[in-house]
Amino acid sequence: MPLTRQRVLKTAVRLADKDGIESLSMRKLARSLGVEAMSLYNHVANKGDLVDAMFELVMAEVELPPDSERWDTAIRAYAIAMHDALIRHPWAGNLAVGLGGGGMPRPSRLTQMDWLLRRLREGGFSRELVYHGYHVLDAHILGFTLWELGHYAAAREMGSGFELEQFVAGLLEGLRAQGHADLADHGQQHLSGEFDGVSAFEYGLDLILDGLRRGRRKR
Repeated sequence: MPLTRQRVLKTAVRLADKDGIESLSMRKLARSLGVEAMSLYNHVANKGDLVDAMFELVMAEVELPPDSERWDTAIRAYAIAMHDALIRHPWAGNLAVGLGGGGMPRPSRLTQMDWLLRRLREGGFSRELVYHGYHVLDAHILGFTLWELGHYAAAREMGSGFELEQFVAGLLEGLRAQGHADLADHGQQHLSGEFDGVSAFEYGLDLILDGLRRGRRKR
C-alpha cells in the first residue's frame, strides 16, 4: 500500500488513541507503517505539523449542523458531537483548548468558535448574552470533557473489576468515618450505577440551554 498523507495521519491517530500523544514519535509511526522515518517528511513537515493535522482529522468527525436547524437544537447536536469525538480520542482534548503551530487556535477550532457565536447572535440574543453564553457553552463542552477524561484515566490507573470495587468501598468507608457522609453517598451512587443511564454532560448542557432560553425571553 503506497504511503500517503491520509494513511500517515490515520495511523498516527490510531497510535495516539491507543497509547497517548506523548508516546507518539516519528520513529514509532514509521515503524507501524513499515517505512523509514525520513519517508514521513514527504507528507508532514515535522512533528508539530503531524499533530496539527491529526487534530484536524479528529475534528472532521464533528459536523456542524445546518443553519436550517433551530439555534438550540443545532448547538446541542454540535456539543454532543464534540464531546463524543474527544472521548473517542482522549489526547485531542488538550489540543482543543491549546494553540496550533501558528500561535492561534487550530483552523477547525476557529471555525467552531465562530459558528457558535454566530448561531447565538442569529438566535436573537443580546450582545451580552452572546458573550456570556458562548463562554459558558464552550467551557462546558471542553471543560466537562477534560474533567471526565481525567476521571477515566484515574480509574484506569487504579485497575478494574473486583479489586477496584474493593478499593472504592474502602474509600467510601473512610469518607464516612471522617464525617463526609454526602460525598460518600455520592460515591456510592457511582459504584451502584444508579444514574448510569443519564449523561451528566447532556444534563449540564440542557441546564445551560434552558437558562439561555429564559434569558432570551426576558429581552
